[in-house]
Amino acid sequence: MRRTRGFTLIEMIVATLIMAIAVVGLLAAISGSVRNAARLRDYDRVVQLGRLRMNDILADPAAPLSGVFDPDSTGGMQAGWDAQIEPFEGPPAPSRGAQALEHVRLQVWWIPAADRRSFAIEGLRRRAIAP
Repeated sequence: MRRTRGFTLIEMIVATLIMAIAVVGLLAAISGSVRNAARLRDYDRVVQLGRLRMNDILADPAAPLSGVFDPDSTGGMQAGWDAQIEPFEGPPAPSRGAQALEHVRLQVWWIPAADRRSFAIEGLRRRAIAP
């Protein structure tokens, strides 16, 4: 009887099965990573838009306190903001031209799929006391 070198059919089936399990595991991990990357991209985009809106509100007392972001800047998602401004601290004896602090709370929301997500940014701004 002559010895032949090579693999048997059962060895090939076992090797193919092991490779198939490895490939399925890798594809599952990659799809989860892509989903997480998309979620982080949306979050980062909305955070940047929220920071820009907060800068506008802090710099301009006449800036709108609620609205929606342009869909072109959000990647097609629905997103918007709501701001609340409350007195924070003022001088003990208010006089014309004195400075007071206001607490600004900006709530930014977005809807990436079916559920609404949001976060808040807070800051202080100065304003002159009117006579």
